[in-house]
Amino acid sequence: MSTPTLAPSVARINGVPLHRDDEALPLEALRQRANTELLRQAAIGAGLLAAADPVPVDGVVSEAASDAIDAWLEAELKLPEPSDEACARHHAAHAARYRTGEKVRVRHILFAVTPGMDVVALRNRAETCLLDVRCHDGTAADGFGRSARELSNCPSGEHGGELGWLAPEDCAPEFARELFGHVEIGVLPRLVHSRFGLHVVEVLEREGGIPQPFEAVRGAVAMALRQQAWVTALRQCMQVLAGQARVEGVDLEAAATPLVQ
Repeated sequence: MSTPTLAPSVARINGVPLHRDDEALPLEALRQRANTELLRQAAIGAGLLAAADPVPVDGVVSEAASDAIDAWLEAELKLPEPSDEACARHHAAHAARYRTGEKVRVRHILFAVTPGMDVVALRNRAETCLLDVRCHDGTAADGFGRSARELSNCPSGEHGGELGWLAPEDCAPEFARELFGHVEIGVLPRLVHSRFGLHVVEVLEREGGIPQPFEAVRGAVAMALRQQAWVTALRQCMQVLAGQARVEGVDLEAAATPLVQ
């Protein structure tokens, strides 16, 4: 199966090219550039950025555009503060997330995503590896460690993928969400996605940490709910911008009417 990259024609947002004629991007990278360009043009339309702001080169916007996009988002995404009742419900449903002192000892096999990577082939290799190490019965040499040494794109591969004991603050947030607040021991039955790529992960040991009462973590709970609301509102806002723009060469979710209240 081929990599989901852009079509031969140049992708554009309202006529502004997102890449060079000879440049092929993975679909997610192309979508990221498209969303950034939608926001840059929204900032220009709101008078927060000069119309002469230079078109991004290789997806990198100017410093003025970055500041203007931040200002536009701050003005557009006005969200209500989560109520005490909502925070208490969230804490009750996710109490394990708010333990203190929780640690896990893990090892992993990293399949790194790099520009121009055939992401479908990469996922296939990662899934094959996951199946292989999950089926390993432990009677022979360490299958996970061998696979890490042979396949991992992380320096830890030289040591069988060992990352040692980790606390939540030691990991990228998307990686920590898959490790902490759970009870699983052994090879996780799913690939873990992070900004670095795809991971096959084995949890070797857990230290459960100490549960915290709601009052002690009220601020952290409220912050988590604000972040969830912001991400949802941003996604809806991007759908509206895409629905109002002339989008060529890239598939974006679009909405005809505003969704963010």
